[in-house]
Amino acid sequence: MIRWLTEAVPRGRVAAFRTLIYLFVAADLVIFTPWVRTRVSVPGDLYQPLLIGRLLPLPTPTPALVAAIFWALLLLALLAATGRAPRLLGWAVCALYLEWMIIAMSYGKVDHDRFGLLVALAVLPTAGRARHGDTTRTEAGGWALRVTQIAVICTYFLAAWAKLRFGGLDWLTGSVLARAIIRRGTDFADLIAQVPYLLIVAQFGIVAFELFSPVVFLLPARWRVAMVGFFYSFHVVTIATITISFAPHLAAMTSFLPLERVRPLLWARRLAGRPTPGGGPTQDPPEPGAEPDPVRAVDKESVPLGGQPPVVGRPAGP
Repeated sequence: MIRWLTEAVPRGRVAAFRTLIYLFVAADLVIFTPWVRTRVSVPGDLYQPLLIGRLLPLPTPTPALVAAIFWALLLLALLAATGRAPRLLGWAVCALYLEWMIIAMSYGKVDHDRFGLLVALAVLPTAGRARHGDTTRTEAGGWALRVTQIAVICTYFLAAWAKLRFGGLDWLTGSVLARAIIRRGTDFADLIAQVPYLLIVAQFGIVAFELFSPVVFLLPARWRVAMVGFFYSFHVVTIATITISFAPHLAAMTSFLPLERVRPLLWARRLAGRPTPGGGPTQDPPEPGAEPDPVRAVDKESVPLGGQPPVVGRPAGP
């Protein structure tokens, strides 16, 4: 179990995931949750903090407090995305974003799509330093990604559990999707709703998909990525029909992907004709258990400066 939880991953994957998550936090403040700043106009009596807000305890939001959190979090998230001071900046972003979410969710509505993102912010500071493109493997980074993956899958599985716990079997055969389409459906959703019994079948499919989502951990690497692709396609359909994005969840779900292969800065350098750092082409890290390339296995110490590696069988004399 410990070996599975700490399965080593390339440091470049951790660096890419870290950059993506912190950039999403910055985007979340200005695109997805800017409405949190309007909470200060609501009477303080309506502020009913979540359990964690009551245990700490945290102050009732004021205009000065919310503005300070917003600007500090925006600046620190952008700095953390660079990979500098991963522990100091990481813990600061985690604490500030947690408070931002407590303020957002303490007025009667709690969104479950932010669980994986909050877990990612909590574990990324423990991953240590990581550079983009670094192929060396790290168990600390592997643990951070694995814990985030578990949180992502728990979001699915526990959502199904909540549906059956509070809605019972009536959730499967009721008009849940029909009401959602009436409230916020698109023209595409209206077309689907006209097909007899299709929404009922879709409700059975959603619960089955969420209950069996942990199977992703049992699949080989290639099939695991394919199943994660299916997860993303599910959310594409959700956006196209009832306009619910689950954007924080989708950001956390990139923990399943080989992000070390996505290097936009390197691609930009190549398009511009500029040399890449290190002077040579970059290559994807070898998969675990793969045989080493004999060409790369030449001992660098046996190559003289400015010369060529020795050729086996070449005569020593002229």
